[in-house]
Amino acid sequence: MFPLRSAAVALAVALVADACAAGPRVLPVGQVPNDARLQPLKDLDGYFPFTPPTTAEAWARRAEQVRQRILVSQGLWPLPTKTELNAKIYGRVERVDYSVEKVTFESAPGFYVTGNLYRPKKKLPGGAPGVLFAHGHWQDARLSTATDTELYNEIATGQERFTDGGRSRFQSMCVQLARMGCVVWQWDMLGDSDSQQLSRALVHGFAKQRPEMNTAENWGLFSPAAETHLQSVMGLQTWNSVRSLDFLLSLPEVDPERIAMTGASGGGTQTMLLAAIDPRVKLSFPAVMVSTAMQGGCTCENASLLRVGTGNVEFAGLFAPKPQGMTTANDWTKEMATKGFPELKQLYTRLGAPENVMLHRGEHFPHNYNAVSRTAFYNWLNRHFKLGYKEPVLERDYRGVPRDQLSVWDAEHPAPKAADPEFERGLLKLWHEDSERQLAELAANSPEKHREVLRVGWNIVLDGGLDEAGTAVWELKDKQDQGGWIQMAGLLRNETYREELPAVFCHPKQWNGDTVIWLTAEGKAGLYSADGRLKPAVQKLVDRGATVLGLDLLYQGEFLADGQPLAKTPRVKNPREAAAYTFGYNPAVFVRRLQDVLTAVKFIRNHERVSKRVSLVALDGTGPIAAAARAQAGKALDRVALSLGDFRFGQVLDLQAPDFLPGGAKYGDIEGLLTLGSAEVNRLTTADPAAAADWVGR
Repeated sequence: MFPLRSAAVALAVALVADACAAGPRVLPVGQVPNDARLQPLKDLDGYFPFTPPTTAEAWARRAEQVRQRILVSQGLWPLPTKTELNAKIYGRVERVDYSVEKVTFESAPGFYVTGNLYRPKKKLPGGAPGVLFAHGHWQDARLSTATDTELYNEIATGQERFTDGGRSRFQSMCVQLARMGCVVWQWDMLGDSDSQQLSRALVHGFAKQRPEMNTAENWGLFSPAAETHLQSVMGLQTWNSVRSLDFLLSLPEVDPERIAMTGASGGGTQTMLLAAIDPRVKLSFPAVMVSTAMQGGCTCENASLLRVGTGNVEFAGLFAPKPQGMTTANDWTKEMATKGFPELKQLYTRLGAPENVMLHRGEHFPHNYNAVSRTAFYNWLNRHFKLGYKEPVLERDYRGVPRDQLSVWDAEHPAPKAADPEFERGLLKLWHEDSERQLAELAANSPEKHREVLRVGWNIVLDGGLDEAGTAVWELKDKQDQGGWIQMAGLLRNETYREELPAVFCHPKQWNGDTVIWLTAEGKAGLYSADGRLKPAVQKLVDRGATVLGLDLLYQGEFLADGQPLAKTPRVKNPREAAAYTFGYNPAVFVRRLQDVLTAVKFIRNHERVSKRVSLVALDGTGPIAAAARAQAGKALDRVALSLGDFRFGQVLDLQAPDFLPGGAKYGDIEGLLTLGSAEVNRLTTADPAAAADWVGR
């Protein structure tokens, strides 16, 4: 079959194929493949460049994929059911030109969002612009005030201007916007100020897995089960942003065509994400966050699947061509003017709106949302929402509202129980049951839409399909005539991704056009018995005229220098035991192995000697990989025989298990996966090689 034309290459390479259970080696003993995936994993401190596509049409396709990645990673594909907000607005504080009120609403039943609503006394034609203001990682941000020492230092360095109003940059933003005629909603990040149903220690400081929450039923946040169902703190915060926009638009005086969002640091992250996924946002201003460097250090800024193959600059690009500004500081954003922003400008130019993106540079300031940066936002808002103010729009001093008049909880509005493990479990259960109910209703009432939801979800979970498999070439290392068939050992190289797989083709001299990929936990060694001969089932296929391919998937066979099976998958250097620090930036081992199978399928299908039929046999624990390959390979696979047993992704309770798959349980688990793909499938009741060979070879 395929490698025959490369036979001359093999003659120059010496390789001893010993007659043992391992079958023929491709590389010298002790040498592992030169595979990019064996390098240290990418983490949040990596480099995340953005290269805009060359056409608007190409960007539209890419933008849809990245937007779907955000939604899936946040547990928002499909969106959870929007229940009644049950908003309560009370405790009004009057000022000359604006008012401040306390607000609570439920983003999900019993899950409270807390904050303050600033309303203008001035009425603008066409209604009031609405502004969502998300704070970042300043503890008790909405309720906090600076000490005298902090305030005087900020005044001395030009960060603030006023001895009264300068005590709270969070109130300062809201007050000025209200004075400009805007309705402003400022709410609490989870675990901050009045939002204590989930504690700050859990939301922002999670470091170690909690055994009592690591269960297949009634699990807690950060557990393997939560990750396989795509339930995360970041997803909850993104959902609170969506519901915050719902709340703002429920106010009759707010103009839905003039909705802006801003925030700094972690608030910038929230701004980027909501602006990317919710078209109701018309102007975005993420401050001191967008960069090609550090992507967000907190657990609340990371989610499994989120930044695999993408990053914050591209997230910001999803808002194009609508007006977007951003700021820099003496932090990870300090190189944005030369790394990241020029590419965003290029994208906006390509979309016909170069004037709609702006970078306000502030590298001489520390990481914050200071008065100078806030002025840049006011000017941007004024210009694009046509508020009619002479620029620069400068703040005036004001008398701040004290903490007790901002805090939402009082005798008439008692706070819910704080840091309640049962509430945490119940919230995730509610979230999960809603997702299951939606999928079941779609399956019953709209099968095509149900299939599309599953297709998109699984495509993100599995990091693409056959089209993204790259270009593979074959390098023959050894060729042995075995009588009626030829044994060819070599490397299947994926040139696109710098990967290489030790593989062996067992090619009959009288080939019937069938090719069978044979997967086992041992890799290509699974083709052979202890005496070095092909196992009877494999030999039977070859005798019938089928080519059989065995290959070492990542961390199988020759990938293992010590020969020991992989027990724990690699993780990033960050010691905190949150899955998103690893799997938010890198595909899981399960996905890497799936990609190896797709590499092989694509190589076979693109080979000049055309296979009439391509089949896949998966035994010894590789059945789930075959199920995924069937779903992602489309018509490139004809038949799949697999052994699954009682495997379920949702039952994998170890974040470093080779079969752990973020999102694996979200879309129907293994059964949902099997609804996709067109290849004929045989679910073997036992892992019987003979039965599998008979079925694919008949």
